[in-house]
Amino acid sequence: MSADGGASSGLAPPGGRGGAGQPRAASSSTKALTIGAVCKQLEREFPEISISKIRYLEDQKLVSPQRTRGGYRLYGPTDVQRLRTILKLQRDEFLPLRVIRQELASGRTESDVSQGSMPDPRALRRASLSAPSRAAELPLSEVLEDTGAEASLVRELEEYGVIRGERRDGETLYDETDREIVRAVAQLARFGVGGRNLRVFRTSADREAALLEQILAPALRSRNPERRREAVEALENLATIASHLKHLLLVRDLRKLTS
Repeated sequence: MSADGGASSGLAPPGGRGGAGQPRAASSSTKALTIGAVCKQLEREFPEISISKIRYLEDQKLVSPQRTRGGYRLYGPTDVQRLRTILKLQRDEFLPLRVIRQELASGRTESDVSQGSMPDPRALRRASLSAPSRAAELPLSEVLEDTGAEASLVRELEEYGVIRGERRDGETLYDETDREIVRAVAQLARFGVGGRNLRVFRTSADREAALLEQILAPALRSRNPERRREAVEALENLATIASHLKHLLLVRDLRKLTS
């Protein structure tokens, strides 16, 4: 395999070029790694990492590995640490790349990032029924940047009907709720939960929505603006109660696993 695809040892071969197309030697003290070796080193902590994602971060000027005369990337310990910091800021603090760039410029390092393996669930953004609905206007690239998800995950979510992008002028656009769904699912994906596993959530949400609609449909369709406003508030309250009830039932069942 080529150096940029990941050599098996991960280290640049000693003693000059190891044949046509191979990277030049790196000092054993610096332990320069190929991009494939870096990806392999980080994938245990960041399962969503990929060679293409590392290249994308380089394109965004967030990391600058050394290059051999043949154009091969060689990552030193500082480069790997910087990558780890970027990935942690994406995963644990949900920061978009433009903010991460500012954090790095201000001297933010890996040791400054929360050491927790999972972000606080309370940090997940909650959608509101009463908030004005915004049209789909987020391109895929922005959704990926903001959530740290892979494009393949977004495609899988669309395939299973978990999110529904809107085609406009040859481009698929997403709204803010779609983005937050992708953000939440990206966290589940770290534990091997894929799009096909999420059908149970989709089915459950559809059934709950149908039940709440049945309860409040007449008021929601009222011609009286005040009655419709009150119905929306009631719907939001019912959704919160239903969500809390579902959480309690889930916790009760999960306790059986730890007892």
